[in-house]
Amino acid sequence: MYYVDPHVHMVSRITDDYVRMARAGCVAVVEPAFWAGFDRGSAGAFGDYFSQLTDTEPKRAAQFDIHHMCFLCINAKEAENVSLSREVISIIPEFLDRPGVLGIGEIGLNKNTKNEVTIFEEHVDLAAKTDELILVHTPHLQDKYKGTRMILDILQNDSRIKPERVLIDHVEEHTVKHALDAGFWVGMTLYPVTKCTPTRAVDIIEKYGDERIMANSAGDWGPSNPMNMPDFVRTLRTRGHDAIARHKIAYENPLRFMMQSKRFNFVPPIPVRSS
Repeated sequence: MYYVDPHVHMVSRITDDYVRMARAGCVAVVEPAFWAGFDRGSAGAFGDYFSQLTDTEPKRAAQFDIHHMCFLCINAKEAENVSLSREVISIIPEFLDRPGVLGIGEIGLNKNTKNEVTIFEEHVDLAAKTDELILVHTPHLQDKYKGTRMILDILQNDSRIKPERVLIDHVEEHTVKHALDAGFWVGMTLYPVTKCTPTRAVDIIEKYGDERIMANSAGDWGPSNPMNMPDFVRTLRTRGHDAIARHKIAYENPLRFMMQSKRFNFVPPIPVRSS
């Protein structure tokens, strides 16, 4: 079956990963801007990175019949440098009119610091002013619950933000209900070590349902596996979820969220059913 990976950092992956993903049925990926494995020192470095995400990487993906889209931001891991972050935010509008740029992300919190909150709020302000989708990174491990509640409070206190245009990513068992109850979309990240395994992700779906929920591999610089999405689909099947349910979660749900963007430029091989 076809699937979409709605959060995967392909600039950190070798070309063979595209080959494996295409063979497994991946037809589209979304790549949020992220940490490069080291802290970048200038806005110009981010400008080059945004060009890579909006020009180079879509061309590489297209060689394997995978459509590549992206989100742009300075990630929370680098947001402690407020002056640099503001320089980066100031250049993002130069790239927002490029095809396949779906919005602002992955913004959020890392260690829940004051500076991270400041830059998160300034990203949200940019997204509100330019009417962009938002993709949110929630913190890791012990910081996740507190950080997620902080993020939800900030978003809910901004009357310009429509919850159905925001994806709260990296949710786990103790944060997913809060985001869903507030009307946001949620994403479960399938990591081999932290975040969710495919089995835990299916547990969450069986408890909370399949509306406004999706899964992704992240596939970044640390221990990760871009083939976790096919593993997740297989786990759904072995747990008794039929083809319609699997198709909805792994294909239709991410596309429904993305299609809200004015620059969504993917022609799905199977049309998305009206909900």
